[in-house]
Amino acid sequence: METYNSKLISIDNAVSKISSGDDVIVAQCASEPQGCMGQFHTVAERVKNVNVFSVLTLNPYEFYMKPEMKGIFNLCSWFHAPGIREAIKRKTGTVTFVPNMLHRAGIDRISVKKPNIFFGTCTPPDNKGFVSLSLGITYEKDIIEAAKIVVLEVNENLPRTFGDTHIHISDVDFFVEHHKDIPVLPTVAPDEIETQIGNHIATLVDDGSTIQLGIGGIPNAAALSLKDKNDLGVHTEMFVDSMMDLYERGVITNKKKSLFKDKFITTFAMGSRRLYDWLDNNMAVEFQRGRWVNDPAVIRKNSRMVSINTCITVDFTGQVASESIGTRQYSGTGGQTDTAVGAKNAYDGLGKSIIACRSTAKNDTVSTITPTLPLGSAVTLHRSNTDHVVTEYGIAYMRGRTVQERTQNLIAIAHPKFRNELTAQAKELGYI
Repeated sequence: METYNSKLISIDNAVSKISSGDDVIVAQCASEPQGCMGQFHTVAERVKNVNVFSVLTLNPYEFYMKPEMKGIFNLCSWFHAPGIREAIKRKTGTVTFVPNMLHRAGIDRISVKKPNIFFGTCTPPDNKGFVSLSLGITYEKDIIEAAKIVVLEVNENLPRTFGDTHIHISDVDFFVEHHKDIPVLPTVAPDEIETQIGNHIATLVDDGSTIQLGIGGIPNAAALSLKDKNDLGVHTEMFVDSMMDLYERGVITNKKKSLFKDKFITTFAMGSRRLYDWLDNNMAVEFQRGRWVNDPAVIRKNSRMVSINTCITVDFTGQVASESIGTRQYSGTGGQTDTAVGAKNAYDGLGKSIIACRSTAKNDTVSTITPTLPLGSAVTLHRSNTDHVVTEYGIAYMRGRTVQERTQNLIAIAHPKFRNELTAQAKELGYI
């Protein structure tokens, strides 16, 4: 405690370490250092050209929401969240996107420039001098090892987790204390369409499969549809409430896994307060670095690996756009390509990648199955890696299929009111 107290400073003092031209990297999602980030704007009068790198910034902090911060702070986002989308809509000029595959996001930036400061969160230290990075080490541990200055925001509300999450206080430059409630992700009951999609997905998941679930209503619906499966395992980027629920039902046992048998493997978690309490000192869950968890070469070592992700649009050839609407960046690549490629190439030949979406958008006025992607769309998943596409109308099998077969399969799962139009467009393109 003497060592810890010697490194304990105020939030204002911690934020004062930021200098012009710095690369500042912050922990992501539920690990977000809310106290420090909420004060970044206070140094605006003396700094300029500060790059702040983050994933899924949850709160609308002043340093990027106010137009007057342009040229002072630049939020470099690896994955956009609602606050960032609002800042872009307001044309604040304070946000940019960093194209990435999530498993390489941190280490790719380190190869460009070593971070000046890392701001993260942790539990209070134990009697051996170790803190837990708790809910996320996607890139956090790599950045800590590379950063010139490491500042950790201690929060007694964080769970102590296992895996590669522990760090000794001797490896931290400064601590601040900010015991704020951890951000939660409410679980919303799936609607009828999401439930239909989930039921189709469930038919593709065999007993004994190792699964990865993305974020949102459709993955939640898929989890609910798996309630009658047996001996599922988990190797996932993001740990959510539905995985805890399936474990408590006895559906997930992790006993059939070929990699880290008997263990959940994840790189970050976000969900309810009940989930955080469940993760606390839970030896069944191991957090590992994102550059390992999301590496397709690692994912493919899992038996019967199934990745389940969502998208915005799929074109006739199987190109998947999951992160942008035309030229407008909406979210990010995240781990979709990582997990989809790893699952499709699973070592036992039994892996599957599933991309799911509603058949329509904008109040049923637009088909999500399209002849071509909208101009400027980012291709999140290359068509050569597209395996199964699911809507509420069924499953389109894509692996090994010709463009003609893919087009026909996709039209069959499009909304009925668009099928004639899509068929005519396919004929015009010479696809069928």
